[in-house]
Amino acid sequence: MNTKLGLPTAAEITARLQEKLQPSALEVIDESADHAGHAGAGELGWGTHFRVRIVSAQFAGKTRVACHRLVYDSTRDFIDRGLHALAIEARSTP
Repeated sequence: MNTKLGLPTAAEITARLQEKLQPSALEVIDESADHAGHAGAGELGWGTHFRVRIVSAQFAGKTRVACHRLVYDSTRDFIDRGLHALAIEARSTP
């Protein structure tokens, strides 16, 4: 984490999702640079927009909205620190 700015990193988000959702597959991509000039994009080009591709048994039998809610709930404090957007691709099976 950049302690001055508090913005999250892909590594922090990855660690949190591994801890909370025990995924069998996980990819966290910082796409912040692609959103330069958009609402919520920081001037640094990192730490604000991420794509999460996650496969977890905890998603089994849940709606898409419920799966996304699990991801959002797991990353709430990062949102409070400046994470502006998560593009979530969640599945219960690979």
